[in-house]
Amino acid sequence: MKLLIDEAVKERFPDLIVLLAEIEAVEVRERSDELEEFKLEVYERIRSRYDLENLKDDPVVRLYRDFFWRIGIDPTKIRPAAEALIRRILSGKGLPTINTLVDAYNLASAESCVALAAFDAEKIEGDMLMRFAEEGERFLGIGMREPKILKGGELVVSDSKRLIAIYPYRDADYSKVTLETRNIYLMTCGVPGLSMEKLKEAEELAVKYITRFCGGRRV
Repeated sequence: MKLLIDEAVKERFPDLIVLLAEIEAVEVRERSDELEEFKLEVYERIRSRYDLENLKDDPVVRLYRDFFWRIGIDPTKIRPAAEALIRRILSGKGLPTINTLVDAYNLASAESCVALAAFDAEKIEGDMLMRFAEEGERFLGIGMREPKILKGGELVVSDSKRLIAIYPYRDADYSKVTLETRNIYLMTCGVPGLSMEKLKEAEELAVKYITRFCGGRRV
């Protein structure tokens, strides 16, 4: 499996880096008492670093917000993924319990401040391609009741047959991680200005948390 980046995307965002890792033989459960306890430890670390007033001034948060503006998304209305998770923690809500694998990489995303996504590898056909959407393409994201009709020009990721994500904030429903998922592709979603070092740190943290709470091994 490869993640290819279309030439038009490279031309517009020459310093955009995206990492893709494969983890196989995971066991996804509804919840884990050990994971729930670990969440509290991570929450304390995050609360010691940020508060709701200064979060927007964090350099990594700023990079994601700037990128959102560049791709036509208002980040004050649709928050970048990691920022949204951190805000939940700072406001006392904590992270939603979805399943052990999603919860594990959400923790890594909040702690690293880097957007992460995971896809059921068995649902992906062919290589992934990051490109600009064509007018009229349809996208059904997680939690959406009806498909969204794209205007064209949105930054998306597709496999050989359909859209996997609107990058870097909405993933498709059909390829989401479920209790039946056994193999995943983990995407570390960079933005212009975010270093390879920072992205690798986030990826390693996510792999560490996923394999700790869901087993499996990186391929």
